[in-house]
Amino acid sequence: MLDKALNLFYAEPDPDRWFKYDRYPRKLIRRLVRGKPRPGGVMRVALNLMQGLDKLGIPYRLNDYNYIIAHPQEIACIIGKPQVLFNQTWTNPIVFGAGIYSHPIDRPELLKEFPNVKKILVPGEWMRQMFEPFYGAKVVAWPTGIDTDEWQPSLQNKVYDFLIYDKIRWEHDRFSDELIDPMVKILDRHNLSHHQIKYGAYTPAELKDKLSRSKAVIFLCEHETQGLAYQQILSANTPILAWDRGGYWQDPEYYPDRVKYGPVSSVPYWDDRCGKKFTGAADFEETLAGFLADINLFKPRDYVIENLSLEKCASAYLKIVQDTYSTLNNEAIK
Repeated sequence: MLDKALNLFYAEPDPDRWFKYDRYPRKLIRRLVRGKPRPGGVMRVALNLMQGLDKLGIPYRLNDYNYIIAHPQEIACIIGKPQVLFNQTWTNPIVFGAGIYSHPIDRPELLKEFPNVKKILVPGEWMRQMFEPFYGAKVVAWPTGIDTDEWQPSLQNKVYDFLIYDKIRWEHDRFSDELIDPMVKILDRHNLSHHQIKYGAYTPAELKDKLSRSKAVIFLCEHETQGLAYQQILSANTPILAWDRGGYWQDPEYYPDRVKYGPVSSVPYWDDRCGKKFTGAADFEETLAGFLADINLFKPRDYVIENLSLEKCASAYLKIVQDTYSTLNNEAIK
């Protein structure tokens, strides 16, 4: 256990756009027009980490720049986003991540620019392997936790066999023709009822409602670095039939001209308790049959509680910081 509080830093980028300090009235106008903002993925990383630390009784400070400047020997835990690191002079040793940038080619000289970065956290193992050739052993896979109290099983009557969760981000028309339409025809042919939800077009309450009426989920996404949504689904004890195509990382900002990295996964945190995986339309029907045969054997919530609860992931984060302090102390002795 640390004998000091963690020093956490997190902020969303909000630069001036048209004139100095215009970010403040723009923020107010956004709030009035759009209502209270919903946490995005990286903000959720920070919030869930703090919630897990609270559950463990681990003290921390958030964005206390005066304290960290006055204590240069203490570790600054910069969760994200990257501008928190880049837009300030840091003298402290740093644990950076997991809300950073997508690929090291965006900052290939990071460790030369910031030699005080001691650990770089990324959300999952395939991403760690993608970063490792650039940053070496400093890269660590660390997932944020899932709130298993919020995402619980529902006792509501399950009127649908499947909820189709559509998170296909690129070439959606192509995959509608090649994957979704053939898949739906197979479901219909087997008299399996289904409804859909689309990534980016729902609230957490809407996902919970649809989950509560669904026996299982078909999860469609090219790849995930962690995959909070599918893990929330697992936490609700809903088994998943996951499209896990493998192959290259598909982000068009990088692939194929700047980066070719593979294999990747759409379900990077997974074991046999979670459900089954298929690679495309060709093996969907066969995998579907096996999934339905085993549907009562899956225990997805057990997997999440064992591996991805708020407490488990906060404890893993704490250990990373503790190990970093140990390394710094050993280096000081030498």
